[in-house]
Amino acid sequence: MRAAVLPEAGADFKLVEREVPEPAPDEVRVAVEACGICHSDAFAKEGTYPGLSYPHVPGHEIAGRIDAVGDDVESWSTGDRVGVGWHGGHCFTCDACRRGDFQQCENAEVTGITYDGGYAEYTTVPSEALASIPEDLDAADAAPLLCAGVTTYNALRNTDAQPGDLVAVQGVGGLGHLGIQYAHAAGFETVALSRSPDKEDLARDLGADHFVDASKEDPAERLQDLGGADVILGTAPSSDAIESILGGIGTDGSVVIVGVPGEPVTVDVQNLVGTRGSVEGWASGHARDSQDTLEFSSLRDITPQIETYPLDDVAAAYNRMIENEARFRVVLEP
Repeated sequence: MRAAVLPEAGADFKLVEREVPEPAPDEVRVAVEACGICHSDAFAKEGTYPGLSYPHVPGHEIAGRIDAVGDDVESWSTGDRVGVGWHGGHCFTCDACRRGDFQQCENAEVTGITYDGGYAEYTTVPSEALASIPEDLDAADAAPLLCAGVTTYNALRNTDAQPGDLVAVQGVGGLGHLGIQYAHAAGFETVALSRSPDKEDLARDLGADHFVDASKEDPAERLQDLGGADVILGTAPSSDAIESILGGIGTDGSVVIVGVPGEPVTVDVQNLVGTRGSVEGWASGHARDSQDTLEFSSLRDITPQIETYPLDDVAAAYNRMIENEARFRVVLEP
């Protein structure tokens, strides 16, 4: 098989021929049809995730079909359409797993980080990391939903927001353009917040009821004019942008941050006390969360905006992502 390998931390991608891997007894082998390129792949590219070993194959937004099944796997079969996201497996024995909170497993595997990922024609993964992909969802569309999709969908559905509540999505990018679609489909009064006025038409097409140009008006004041947000989903990884929206929540409102900025975020505690508000963080989800995301996306015809590249163009595709030039998700088709 062909694979895009990082020989060492900070190195350029190298296309190599490798033996097709054999699954362990508790694993399956996936024939990769599509693999999204995510900003978190920089952990593998630059060697900043603890314990990484090289040579290494990144990629944690994998969509394909099962090609072979390990001897101990009973719940999956050859030919099944499956996806694998950031959550690449769990131990079943730590306190979090014993409580069924697999997302917080103390010994969690990370696809494309703790083992080789989807920048290849085949990969092997633990069977508990698999999500079933609906047949009517294209593999290239499904791949980003296994990271950006599950992150925004899962964050929103785990808030206290109810249909009709005011929910704002800060940022209309790789995460935000999906968050707007999920918020609209969930029945929220949806507000798009962006410093890019040229994204207004897109935001409204995606389902936003309101668009706030944060380059011209104070987004927190505008949200207060609308009655105060019940939830603000922070998707743009900018401390300044996040701080500018914290005053926009209403009573019992929450700011849920999924886009991680490089600098600390300063919080006005008096405002939180006065609103009984909160500032929270949310990670992606485990395999069942990913499957829920895929099924809901299929049900409501929610898809990411993507650019696709063959494996030969992995370097160019990665650079499009890392330089924020893509609109909005980049997908390899090995």
